[in-house]
Amino acid sequence: MARVVPDKTAGESVGAQPDMFSPLPAGARAGVTHDNGTEFAHHERLRDGLGMATYFADPYSSRRRGSNENGNGMIRRYLPERCEIRMDMAKEVREIVDEADNRPMRVLGYRTPAEAFADELLELQDQQGCCTSK
Repeated sequence: MARVVPDKTAGESVGAQPDMFSPLPAGARAGVTHDNGTEFAHHERLRDGLGMATYFADPYSSRRRGSNENGNGMIRRYLPERCEIRMDMAKEVREIVDEADNRPMRVLGYRTPAEAFADELLELQDQQGCCTSK
């Protein structure tokens, strides 16, 4: 579940993450990779609160974060870099996210990210169901 965070502060950003990750099955929240921004300074709250491994991208290594950079490029077609994103733009941002999540990708066998994620969740639920019934 996406959430608009009004302030790009460590407390606000990390405070929003448990709401996004906690509804997911444990297997879908094994780890998260953060950018190196100060908004993730309190990442240990997420790590300790949900038991997720937390990683950080190497500085100035965008080549190692290809899918992230690809997503940023798609978003910048609608919102140029340094564009101010205000709270009253939540609907517009949601539409951009929905379009990105529902765009077929070759790397996913021409499934959309939403379809691939739903398939992964079903697989995790099936694995948990078979293991808890024994």
